[in-house]
Amino acid sequence: MTAIEFLRRYRPNSLVKSSARGEYQLAEHDSFKINGESSVWHWKSRDIGGKSALKYLIYVEGVPFVEAVQLLCEESPTYIPVQHEAVERERPPFRLPNPAPNNDRVTRYLLGRGISLLTIRYCIARKILYESAEYHNCVFLGKDPQGVPKYAALRGIYDYGKPFKREAPGSQKQYGFCIPPMQPGTTVAVFEAAIDAMAEMTLCGDAADKYRLSLGGVSSSGKEPLALQEFLRQHPEITTIELRLDNDAKGRMASVNIQNTEKSIKFATCRLASRMEITLIWQKTTG
Repeated sequence: MTAIEFLRRYRPNSLVKSSARGEYQLAEHDSFKINGESSVWHWKSRDIGGKSALKYLIYVEGVPFVEAVQLLCEESPTYIPVQHEAVERERPPFRLPNPAPNNDRVTRYLLGRGISLLTIRYCIARKILYESAEYHNCVFLGKDPQGVPKYAALRGIYDYGKPFKREAPGSQKQYGFCIPPMQPGTTVAVFEAAIDAMAEMTLCGDAADKYRLSLGGVSSSGKEPLALQEFLRQHPEITTIELRLDNDAKGRMASVNIQNTEKSIKFATCRLASRMEITLIWQKTTG
């Protein structure tokens, strides 16, 4: 049995149409995507995927192998699957890649991407960027209020083949990569990826004049991004949010969702900054 057949037969209330044509996601977990025709699924936050109902049950719902086989053979119809929330809590321990002796290769890669040396050094000096020892990946760190790393986005520096992009095991998405300003301010610019934030800082003349927060990707689920939610909780002084998301369907949808979620934020202006980026600026209402 394919995963999509199983979900339609036994979990019809869990299937929700996503923004992509012919694609569905789980109501309980919006980073799980499945194609309605091919049944190919991918659980982004756990970086696992498959096609069969058996693999879905084992890796998504956490059903032991024997029980999963029995369930599919209808030998155990009363089996109660593990809730998605419980599976999500079983996150692996957070593990950071070991740092390389220097950051030379990462620096050369980012310079090649158009990031200025001053911006690169600014991030390295604040210990939110370093080069991994084993594969020389860019490691973009997200930290908790105590300054302890809790999140890491990994980006390969080689251009051949499919670009390597992954989060370190056990990363907590609510602690996004954030470039802090020189002095505390009331503005945060929001980006999908860490390199986007560094690029915008470069375009602004390396001015460290506001917080620049990476969401680690966006979702079309309608939920407020965890990284932005946590950032605003930590920084109640923020009065202006600049949404600098990609000018595509997901970026536009995420911008609308954030506007609808942040009830205390008032729309100020909207302009198309470039072909690749849409900039929305929101300002907190007074009173």
